[in-house]
Amino acid sequence: MKNFARSTTPLLGLACLFAWAAVAHAERADRDKPTNVEANQMFYDEAKQTNTFIGNVVLTRGTLVMHAEKLLVRQDAAGYQYATMYAPAGGLTRFRQKRDGGKDLWIEGFAADRIEYDTKSEVAKLYKQAKVKMIDGTRVTDEVEGEFISYDSRSEFYTVTNSASGESKPGSGRVRATIQPRERNEK
Repeated sequence: MKNFARSTTPLLGLACLFAWAAVAHAERADRDKPTNVEANQMFYDEAKQTNTFIGNVVLTRGTLVMHAEKLLVRQDAAGYQYATMYAPAGGLTRFRQKRDGGKDLWIEGFAADRIEYDTKSEVAKLYKQAKVKMIDGTRVTDEVEGEFISYDSRSEFYTVTNSASGESKPGSGRVRATIQPRERNEK
């Protein structure tokens, strides 16, 4: 029983990692749901505290669904976890999740290279041709895109830059944001 508990610790820890479901007021109920990962292969390195999932990776936790070609999860000595989702060649890594606050509110994110998440800082980083959309039903309400997007889920603060390094570089293109008008509550 001791070996079983020890070998399942990283998988249970993976569930904690995806509490980043808090991104943009993600549905709170997802935090209490089990995390399911499907892939063509999985490797676990106990000495390095890493889980690697390869091949058509699909992670599901409540309303959160993530797709990648490869998912690497590392845990440090303090128990913090760091995940990197890699896009397939010529494709995108992506996630979609229901948000609290309405019947049909969603958040979607896409990146052509990778998405990284750090449970210690609660920051998600999307690299290359990155895009995050807020959706109400079928209508996109807000959208940001650039070569790099960083989202701090604690402070709900976005940074969008025109280069994948995270630094704004002259001549490297533009970032874009579309912010739809909000309905007013008039009495």
